[in-house]
Amino acid sequence: MMKALWVSKTGLEAQDKNLSTISNNLANVSTTGFKKDRAVFQDLIYQIQRQPGAQNAENAQLPSGLQLGTGVRIVGTQKEFTQGDLEVTENPLDLAINGRGFFPILTPDGDFAYTRDGTFHINADGEIVTASGYLLDPGIIVPEQANSVTIGEDGIVTATFAGDNDPIDIGQIEVIDFINPAGLEAIGNNLFRETAASGAPEAGIPSLDGFGSIIQGALETSNVAIVEEMVDMISTQRAYEMNSKVVSTSDQMLGAITQNM
Repeated sequence: MMKALWVSKTGLEAQDKNLSTISNNLANVSTTGFKKDRAVFQDLIYQIQRQPGAQNAENAQLPSGLQLGTGVRIVGTQKEFTQGDLEVTENPLDLAINGRGFFPILTPDGDFAYTRDGTFHINADGEIVTASGYLLDPGIIVPEQANSVTIGEDGIVTATFAGDNDPIDIGQIEVIDFINPAGLEAIGNNLFRETAASGAPEAGIPSLDGFGSIIQGALETSNVAIVEEMVDMISTQRAYEMNSKVVSTSDQMLGAITQNM
């Protein structure tokens, strides 16, 4: 069997996975706080038929040798945590992190997750929660009698009440950062989970010590660039077609051999 058939097969599989990555990016172009993925390719093992630098004669060495590759594979998808655009909404519970950091979230199973999606709401108990009902951590309870809630760039949450012009401090929003955010595990619902690759979470006060500041009344949009993804999609399509052409050409060569036997 011709080696080219198997090499092109790996190319088709890799480009199929690459297209899936691109399609997921485009599907989430309107997802708040979404971070796009980038496929990482790696060539497969080589068959060394003539070793580079091997002794060809008493005083001669091979300058390059003969190395035949066996194809390609996708070894990973890397999240790109570049800052998305900030969209002003004027909703007091819409928050955006301008800079590094994540909002810490307490999931129903008691574990911690992290998000860049600052679309928060108030539940029946007055607690600040995500759109899925997961609690912001540390928990902040907004009193029922509060007229307005103000959240500063440093994450301090204050509330004002009828007949009292002095705001009352009701909590502090912390942000979490990781030495390697690309190592976080995406678990859906705009959430990420700590892994061994991401490093341990480091808590901090917004706008201090390199952490991003909190912007109230705004949301961070997806960092997907539509034009860039469309160009990547066309490039992927052409690469898939070229690998398909190799399969077709190999089939024709095998057919010619079969007919002449």
